[in-house]
This record gives sequence, structure tokens and C-alpha cells, in this order.
Amino acid sequence: QVQLVESGGGLVQAGGSLRLSCAASGRTFTNYVMGWFRQAPGKEREFVARIRWSGGATYYVDSVKGRFTISRDSAKNTVYLQMNSLKAEDTALYYCAARPGGDWIYWGQGTQVTVSS
Repeated sequence: QVQLVESGGGLVQAGGSLRLSCAASGRTFTNYVMGWFRQAPGKEREFVARIRWSGGATYYVDSVKGRFTISRDSAKNTVYLQMNSLKAEDTALYYCAARPGGDWIYWGQGTQVTVSS
């Protein structure tokens, strides 16, 4: 049973930083792509960043490039999202997700990030 458990959300002032963690369990994720998504109130869920577990190739949505960094720690089976220079528009519920192929089939419950301006 795959489990993704997010943590690290909270309330931060604009310009501040947070680091989200996603603890993954239930299988070996070597051939997986891990991602972060977010959903703001009244909006659809949107892709934020992804990382290929094997090799570490990353990709970001334009709005977070240069501010967010996705990484993984294979020893801890954990994926991180370091968020710097946070803006009010980054306020959302952040989700961790995993896909072995084309579809994102595993999701965490989410962690709330609130940025005050």
C-alpha cells in the first residue's frame, strides 16, 4: 500500500521560506516520478514541480522557477519542496503525488501553506 504523507506547511510572511516534506512508503520508488501540486481556494489543482527519482531530473511550472526547489533523499524515501521568496499567491493546499507511468495515481492528503502579505 503506497502512502504519501506531507508535512511542513504553515503560516509565513511574504518573502519568507518553508520546506515541505513528503514521506513515501509502500514500495520502491526508483522508477517513479514524484511531484508537488497545489490547490488554492476556488481554483483547480495545478502542477508545481516534479522530480524523477532515478537521476533526479526536475521540472517546474514557470511561476515558481527560481524560487522553489524539489529534491529527494533516497535514504529517507522523502521528497522535499524548498519554497523561498514566498508570495501571497502561493497560498494553497500542497499535495505530494507519485506516478510510475503517465498518470499521477498516488496522492497524499495535503499540507496547507498560507502566505500573509
